[in-house]
Amino acid sequence: MKFIADCMLGKLAKWLRLIGIDTVYLHDAEDDELIRRALREDRILLTRDGTLAGRRMLRGRSLFIESEETGKQLRQVIEHFGIGVEAGALFTRCIVCNEPIEDLPKASAKGSVPPYVYRTQERFGRCPSCGKIYWRGTHVDHVLQALARTGTGGAA
Repeated sequence: MKFIADCMLGKLAKWLRLIGIDTVYLHDAEDDELIRRALREDRILLTRDGTLAGRRMLRGRSLFIESEETGKQLRQVIEHFGIGVEAGALFTRCIVCNEPIEDLPKASAKGSVPPYVYRTQERFGRCPSCGKIYWRGTHVDHVLQALARTGTGGAA
């Protein structure tokens, strides 16, 4: 399942990526561009714009997001589409550009991460598109706790 999120759903797009779901976020796209890209790439449009969600071309290919709260938005998407939040899918996509994260040998991370992180972490990943480096720090526990609070899971 792949999504495209409109300009009002940047935080939701980030959270969907955190749980491993391919989600394009276009912060400055016009409605027609969102629709064209959704159809061309076989994506479901997520929007807070009821008029856009109801466009005929998107019949069955959009979801009007009801809440302004990110946790409730995430829960709505997960429940509406019956998405299972799986531990193995968590943290597998770049939260910046949506690309799948690739394994990075520890030696390759040296000099690119803080010295303490290099000493204390064994596994690293890198986005092949933007180059952002990831590791399993304390932020992972915070994300898992936040997922648990939304009722969407979070065991990893």
